[in-house]
Amino acid sequence: MSDGSKPSIFVLYHYLPPDDVVSAIHFGDLCSGLAERGWNVTAFPTIWGCRQERTRFASSEVWKGVRMHRLWRPRFRQSSGLGRLLNAIWMIVRWSLLAFSRHGPDILIVGTDPILSILVARFWKMMRPGTKIVHWCFDLYPEAAVADGLLAADGLFPRLLYWLLQPAYRACSVVADLGSCMQRLLARHGSDAHRVTRVPWAIEEPAKPLEIDLLEREVIFGSARLALLYSGSFGRAHSYRELLQLAEVLAPLGVRLAFSVRGNREAELRRAVAEHDCGIRFVPFANKDRLAARLSCPDVHVVSLRPEWTGMVVPSKFFGALSAGRPVLFAGSQESSIAEWINIYRVGWVLNANNMAEIGEDLLRYADSLQEQAAMRERCFRVYQQHFSRRTQVREWHTLLRSLLMT
Repeated sequence: MSDGSKPSIFVLYHYLPPDDVVSAIHFGDLCSGLAERGWNVTAFPTIWGCRQERTRFASSEVWKGVRMHRLWRPRFRQSSGLGRLLNAIWMIVRWSLLAFSRHGPDILIVGTDPILSILVARFWKMMRPGTKIVHWCFDLYPEAAVADGLLAADGLFPRLLYWLLQPAYRACSVVADLGSCMQRLLARHGSDAHRVTRVPWAIEEPAKPLEIDLLEREVIFGSARLALLYSGSFGRAHSYRELLQLAEVLAPLGVRLAFSVRGNREAELRRAVAEHDCGIRFVPFANKDRLAARLSCPDVHVVSLRPEWTGMVVPSKFFGALSAGRPVLFAGSQESSIAEWINIYRVGWVLNANNMAEIGEDLLRYADSLQEQAAMRERCFRVYQQHFSRRTQVREWHTLLRSLLMT
């Protein structure tokens, strides 16, 4: 332990608060939550901002009880493929050198930003075999690059990466995934690490199911019989064809779909929507002071994931919808953890090309039953609080990490 009373944790993640990128907020919440529970937490993010790459944060400070020691690196462009790779190499090397620190931690937590961060685990295990290594996996590489068509599944580079990754995973005491679909993919690496699911909670957590903001709803959906909203990033992992087909069928019956998106496939989505005459709207992102109104205005939140990306990422929009007391229409594979949770907890619908008529009928029945809508909102909120909330997840993290100290 780094001091005489508190067990110590080092956290390795590329970006942390006050940076506002979503995963940075999640890791920041974890750090501060553990500090509140008596851990001595030290984090080592980069000194630079993520989206605002010219922003430079303080080299050292205490944030919500967490010691932040930000590491300098060259300011390679994170938005470019080469820059992202160079940033990853630099941070992995720099984090590896921390293993030579005079006072090492009891536990090391490693994330997945930058890509391949888990590679530090093998070096740390060699240099500090007494430190327990925990990996919280938000996405999988090179699997995601293969799914995106950037790498061939049987190519030399992916095979080299798998060869490097397997001993890194084996160096971990715990590998935390985002759901059973990701856990199945992680099992391919052959690690004997204890596997658990720890999900990213909603950024905003209302104290009760949100009442519909009628003004926001009127502006976006007019007098819609049922309002569906997709709000968040829209990139390579996300799908839209089934959603547009469903909207085309249900639009004459008063169902409205709106998108509030940004990402590298936004332009493609807009072109596809333009080909369908079904009243789909695009609306700008809500300002922070209007976020609750935006979350509350639809009857159903929409989440999508291309089937080939199943297990490689788990969209966090699902948790934000439940926290607001709203069900989810998920366009994706039945093998996804989101589909599994929807079916187990009865908090929405799973849409695919084979069940479109059935889902359409269910949505229309839901639209016409105020009693079912009220019950659904309460159920979604209750499920979120019991299983997915920040309080629940951080408590489970605390219990897990305390148990590691006993082994």
